[in-house]
Amino acid sequence: MFGTVAVPTAAQAADANAKRHKTVNLQLLAINDFHGNLEPPAGSSGTVKEIDPATGQVVSTPAGGIEYLATELRQARIPADDSITVAAGDIVGASPLTSALFHDEPTIEAMDKLGLDVTSVGNHEFDEGAAELLRMQEGGCHPTDGCYEPGRTFKGANFNYLSANVTDEKTGKTLLPPYWVTKSQGVKIGFIGVTLEGTPNIVTAEGVKGLKFANEVTTINKYAAELKSKGVNSIVALIHEGGYPASNVYNYDCGAAGQGISGPIVDIAKKIDPAVGAIVTGHTHNAYACSIPDPNGVPRSVTSAASFGRLFTEIDMKLDKTTGEIVRPSVKAENHVVRRTVEKAPDMTELVQHYQKLAAPIANRPVGYIGSDINGRGSSDLEKPLGDVIADAQLEGLSPAGKGGAQVAFMNPGGIRSDLVYKASGSEGDGVVTYGEAFTVQPFTNMMQVKTLTGAQLVQLLQQQVSGPNDAAPKILQNSANLHYTLDMRKTGADRVVADSIRLNGAPIDPAGKYRVAANEFLAGGGDGFPAFAAGTDKLVGASDLDVFTAYLSAHSSAAAPLKAPAQDRIKVLGPGSDID
Repeated sequence: MFGTVAVPTAAQAADANAKRHKTVNLQLLAINDFHGNLEPPAGSSGTVKEIDPATGQVVSTPAGGIEYLATELRQARIPADDSITVAAGDIVGASPLTSALFHDEPTIEAMDKLGLDVTSVGNHEFDEGAAELLRMQEGGCHPTDGCYEPGRTFKGANFNYLSANVTDEKTGKTLLPPYWVTKSQGVKIGFIGVTLEGTPNIVTAEGVKGLKFANEVTTINKYAAELKSKGVNSIVALIHEGGYPASNVYNYDCGAAGQGISGPIVDIAKKIDPAVGAIVTGHTHNAYACSIPDPNGVPRSVTSAASFGRLFTEIDMKLDKTTGEIVRPSVKAENHVVRRTVEKAPDMTELVQHYQKLAAPIANRPVGYIGSDINGRGSSDLEKPLGDVIADAQLEGLSPAGKGGAQVAFMNPGGIRSDLVYKASGSEGDGVVTYGEAFTVQPFTNMMQVKTLTGAQLVQLLQQQVSGPNDAAPKILQNSANLHYTLDMRKTGADRVVADSIRLNGAPIDPAGKYRVAANEFLAGGGDGFPAFAAGTDKLVGASDLDVFTAYLSAHSSAAAPLKAPAQDRIKVLGPGSDID
């Protein structure tokens, strides 16, 4: 007679295995999309949505600023056995003037003081081209502007930039190392860094000249295999690509199977080698700490810490000293608000004030006046008040015959980097718009262009907002006041633009007619998925978008008659709108 054999449960087996294998605790602290925001971001761009525990209501909490971020990260590290600080790209680029005026050298210095160890490269790291990105890593004075202070040479980043999927077209070699390996308490851990494959579509052609961008999944899996062959079994992916959570509350729970998040990162995460124990992401400026199933259906941590230093992610995990692997069930991730109620880090205060003083003669010059906040980046509307202002400024600046003869103007929503905020940021007084504040809104200083499009191409342009590469995540262009049309978000693809509703100066578009269209050089070159722009002819290059913007503010506002927010009546939206900026 045989007795019954007790078969251990999966949980019991895991416990037994854990007892046989010693583990060590590792903390990862992660940020992304900092964009040179050394000073606390102004307006809605400097807040985080959270639920007030007292009322249960969603509130906007002021957050961000390098002085507060440094304090938060340093405090978070204190109880950790070991801590590594990582980022998922766009640390620099599209930065406010205090950093951008010095080609983002101040932000690199700040990240070194912050203790950043490694980051993937984001699309904005290519804004000034590959050579400038390499200078950020290696150091040296700017090739045109030189060194900013006598006797001082920029040293470059102490942290490691990674670009596994960015290669030189001629040599096939990666622009920067594909991965970085370190040890935590005797266990090797490798970080693979990639940027989004579609970077050439959202950066000026000059910025990515001579470079190839490979598929994120293929690249990560290739280097994960290489790391494993070298005995590195704990692997983390740093990806400058992201997703869209179903809620804008920073600590929203996406669910165990990731049902509460959509966007490119979902498909990417589902295909990445299970050997990758955690995935840190960015690009979409959203906040999430989710689990998305790997190719075996096992949940895996996927995180993003919003943008502008308003949040950081704490990722706690155990590393198996026997196998060298990340113990996947141990990975716990949580986003934390960088609240402005903590003490400022004195070394960061000193750094910020140093560069503010150098920038002050340019940054503090008044260029206009506003009567209330005019929201751009912080607006969730498809037609943004500040987008209307910028498009009107571009039409006015480029409409004279000698400056292009523009008949209509468009602005890409992603190029609006901030709001115009009524409350004074310094000593300028409420309602005064300084050059530094205008620069924060439009930091790229793209040159304006005017091109001729046929009426049919103009209609195609509007349809491309919601079709092709922009079908899943529409990019609604901000247009000048003389163009009106209806956008039906209940439909799909190009049909969302109601073609017979389009009116320019009150008249229907003539498909065979010719129209002079103004846009910044990025958009006019077909960026953001608008090939209709690239097909335009008779190009005329005008002033920079920032110069056009500041000229408009000066011409249309005064202390006695400040500029008011436009009525937002250019695009009639049917059906659900969404925050798709």
